Amino acid sequence: MIGLIILTLGIALTIQSALGTSPFDALLVGLYRTFGLTIGSWEIVVGTTMLLLNALAEKKQPEYVAFLTSFLTGVGIDTWLFLIQDHLAPTVWSGQTIVLILGLLFSALGIATYLHSNIAPNPMDRSMLIVSELTGWNVSNARVAINATLVIVAFLFSGPIGIGTLANALFSGMIIAFFLPYINAMRQKSLPKAERAS
Repeated sequence: MIGLIILTLGIALTIQSALGTSPFDALLVGLYRTFGLTIGSWEIVVGTTMLLLNALAEKKQPEYVAFLTSFLTGVGIDTWLFLIQDHLAPTVWSGQTIVLILGLLFSALGIATYLHSNIAPNPMDRSMLIVSELTGWNVSNARVAINATLVIVAFLFSGPIGIGTLANALFSGMIIAFFLPYINAMRQKSLPKAERAS
């Protein structure tokens, strides 16, 4: 839950930066602009679709628990946007850049945190792991490949693509990979000795 709270704060910050969101979030915003509903609602719709596609790719039953993750992420995005949109909407380039960088860091930290939980990951992040496993690429390269595809689709729906999108596509995987060992070390310290040994 802490990971999802941190992640959705990061997503809301990148949206508020107005410099471009992550490729996935650009798609969500584009769908919101095109068809209505809320950005969080589209997170749930698109996440459910990806959940089914992930199941096909792995030739397994869908991770139905991942729907809960997607649902909570959608609610979190809408909640954070409601809380900060009137208080944090920088119009100066320097302020936008700071908000964007904070958004990237919080998003990556949130993902790295909840990937170590027993809750099924967000369908987008499961896709990243599936591509990594199927291709032998590291997490960073797998995320770049998925993000490149999402940018094209987001562009078709007039999603907010900008310098922030490029930064997210190129660096989010690396930032996640940077945080993963630190989160894992913290998790290991919090486990009882018997579980830590196993």
